[in-house]
Amino acid sequence: MKHGKRYNESAKLVDRATFYEIEDAIALTKKCAVAKFDETVEVHVRTGCDGRHAEQQIRGAVVLPNGTGKSVKVLVFAKGDKVAEAEAAGADYVGGDELIPKIQNDGWLDFDVVVATPDMMGIVGRLGKVLGPKGLMPNPKSGTVTMDVTKAINDIKAGKVEYRLDKTNIIHCPIGKVSFSEEQLTQNLNTLLEAIVKAKPSSLKGQYLRSITLSSTMGPGVKVSVAKF
Repeated sequence: MKHGKRYNESAKLVDRATFYEIEDAIALTKKCAVAKFDETVEVHVRTGCDGRHAEQQIRGAVVLPNGTGKSVKVLVFAKGDKVAEAEAAGADYVGGDELIPKIQNDGWLDFDVVVATPDMMGIVGRLGKVLGPKGLMPNPKSGTVTMDVTKAINDIKAGKVEYRLDKTNIIHCPIGKVSFSEEQLTQNLNTLLEAIVKAKPSSLKGQYLRSITLSSTMGPGVKVSVAKF
């Protein structure tokens, strides 16, 4: 893969053979971010899990103490008094049946997270083929299928991120923006990694966290030492 001049200059700052401590890795990731926009800082955690086994599927959510730096649009599927509750809590869109054709037929996807009350999941289930591949399907494990829509919306707006294994058993997650302080990014990363460590499947044999890599949107990967985990 061919990279641009800026990327190549940044990549020279990173020693590929070194596994950096978290604070050093974050400082280096910030230094390597040279794009003209406020890049997102992402972490990529390679696990020893085998996602083909249901009991080794990792999925959960955690509220980052300093948020993600991104404003998130929330769609809530609800009915009855839960509609007013969702609107009062700051949901960007609230609805029911009438939203199905808009999403299915018109391709409307102007939202980042979908929350649903349990009694609406029969309706939302019809959107599985659209929302599933985009990782937008509400799920009890991530707290997006709940009767407490106020808490769900508040958590999401405060910087809740969902973590889950992809097909190659890696977890990809944003932990903030390059404009965040090193301390803010460190707190966010530690909070996320603690949650992932707690989610270790009991059936897993061998090493759980194989590697941790940090990068900004346009920057090179910086390896993090997994020794403390």
